[in-house]
Amino acid sequence: MRNKSSSTCLFCKIISHELPSECLYEDDEILAFKDINPQAPFHVLLIPKIHISTLNDLGVENIDMAGKLFLTAKYLAASNNLEGYRVVVNTNQQGGQVVYHMHMHMLAGRQMKPGLG
Repeated sequence: MRNKSSSTCLFCKIISHELPSECLYEDDEILAFKDINPQAPFHVLLIPKIHISTLNDLGVENIDMAGKLFLTAKYLAASNNLEGYRVVVNTNQQGGQVVYHMHMHMLAGRQMKPGLG
């Protein structure tokens, strides 16, 4: 379901303001808001405004938007005085993805443990 809004997608409803969120950043392509179940003192979700179900559905037509996700994380880190942070993209059920709208978790505000697991 790439590049189309989904009427049943939780994040598409947040983008369309049908559901509330605590927005930290928004432009024409990206929305960043606080996670409702934070795993760190600073836990933000960065999402594209187009519906892309998983990282596996990302196409070459999305290269600029994908890069902008990382630049938005960098901007949020600077504007929130975060010295270090972690970004994570979970993909599909086995990778821990719960909402099927591609998104990036940005975690900071505590010492992150080394490693990936």
